[in-house]
Order: sequence, then C-alpha cells, then structure tokens
Amino acid sequence: MTRAAAAMASATTVGEWMARMDPAPPSALQRRLCELVSASASRPVSDVPEACLEAGEQLLDALLASGSTTRATALDLLAVDSLITYAFQAAADDPARLEERAARAMARIAALPGALKG
Repeated sequence: MTRAAAAMASATTVGEWMARMDPAPPSALQRRLCELVSASASRPVSDVPEACLEAGEQLLDALLASGSTTRATALDLLAVDSLITYAFQAAADDPARLEERAARAMARIAALPGALKG
C-alpha cells in the first residue's frame, strides 16, 4: 500500500487526508496547501484527486494570469506542483481511471490561463 493509499484509508475527508500526508511537506508548504484546499476540506476523501487538481489549477491560472512567476511566488509555484502530484498519488489506487484522469488534467492545465484568452 502506498503512503497516499494509507492516508486515504485512514481519513474520511479531504482535509483529514491533507493533514495525514506522509511524509509531511515542510510546514510553510503544508499550511499553504491546507489553505488552498480549504473550500474542499469537508468533501469525502475519495474526492482528494479532484480537489487537489482543482486547487492546483485555480492557483496556476491566477499566477499565470497575473504574470506572477518570480521568486516572490515560489511557495505558490511549489504548491501548484505539490497539489498536482498529490492528486495523482491519491488517484494511483484507481489505475483503470488513471489514463483518462491524466488526459483530462493535461487538457485542463493546457487551457490555462483563462484570463489571457480573448
């Protein structure tokens, strides 16, 4: 069983899963990740892949739209990377849907930033 699977098995909500990540990310990143998924924290743990992907996409969209991709936004850029990674770690226990989920995520991310389309 992967660490992500163990966290999924012991948690009931997205928020609990985030709190039980093993190994835990550095504290500043952990706090930022929890802030970013706070709107989804009470969703069922089975929603972790989608909740992480949604939060990562929203932040990446905002960063790209604002042009904020400098050292000043390093924590947010790391948070985007972490959220997408965690989404796929959590989804790895459903290999039948992994290819479809990856294709959908790539299409959604490639469509960013929405604010620059016109």
